[in-house]
Amino acid sequence: MDNHYVPNLTIGPMVCQALRQYGIAAPIDVHLMVEPVDRMIGDFIEAGASYITFHPEASRHVDRSLELVKSANVKAGLVLNPATPISCLDYVMDKVDMILVMSINPGFGGQTFIDTTHRKIQAIRALIDDSGRDIRLEVDGGVKVDNIAAIQASGADT
Repeated sequence: MDNHYVPNLTIGPMVCQALRQYGIAAPIDVHLMVEPVDRMIGDFIEAGASYITFHPEASRHVDRSLELVKSANVKAGLVLNPATPISCLDYVMDKVDMILVMSINPGFGGQTFIDTTHRKIQAIRALIDDSGRDIRLEVDGGVKVDNIAAIQASGADT
């Protein structure tokens, strides 16, 4: 979070790099909520990220941004806000390893899960299944003990 794309600020590539320097071998999943996104992609690649996802609204050229991630042998993905149409996936499904569905408006924790997200998860799961590709489908925001089973039943992996 860069206090521009969303009104909040959080950790940067130095934390990712420090984890690697201290011997952390677990995959590091970086969800970029920054604009412009291409500038930060390179920093997180150098810092040792395993996965990099970003919001299509934060990139002027989504295909190019995905290629930037993939060219470094890092797994790439897109993050869809509640109002982001799934049609943004139409021409890049061959470049994504992960799709992250935001079930809240990004920027702050503690928000309530937006129930219409279930329909979006179902529609994206159908796209993934139809593509025949191994694409992970994740959900972020408002996930709790009382709704996680329904989220999984809608088609999310996590």
